[in-house]
Amino acid sequence: MNTIAICFVCLGNICRSPSAEAVMLHQVGKAKLADRIVVDSAGTGDWHIGHPPDERAQRAAKARGYDLSMLRGRQVRIEDFARFDLLIAMDDANAAALAKVCPAEYRDKIRLLMEFATRDDSRVVVDPYFGGDEGFERVLDQCEDACEGLLKALRTQLVA
Repeated sequence: MNTIAICFVCLGNICRSPSAEAVMLHQVGKAKLADRIVVDSAGTGDWHIGHPPDERAQRAAKARGYDLSMLRGRQVRIEDFARFDLLIAMDDANAAALAKVCPAEYRDKIRLLMEFATRDDSRVVVDPYFGGDEGFERVLDQCEDACEGLLKALRTQLVA
């Protein structure tokens, strides 16, 4: 039985990527695919290694039934490019940062999360860190939409 491993990536791994990880874990669990789809998250920067997600991200997620409290920030490691089937960046800057350190044979694994969205035509998940609570709600809206599309795409790979 084949499995698919995905890693969501943002700058510090305390807002967008842990939110995407929690949303995707929830959707994978609902679809009864937790044994087939591995989900993780990381940051391109090293400022928040070992830190829990931003309190505002945790609060917004908790209100929707997602628990971020056990997640801890980590930085993308070179071995992640071999380990994961997809490294899904939240924006162009993080996709570029990944491409800069990615071994050439793995560059096709780097994608933008919003490529998978079906209702929101935004190109990127905007960083809510320097804004108010509404930014964290928007991140969750985008993650819910895009993760639904991603899960649909992954299902076709699991069948193949």
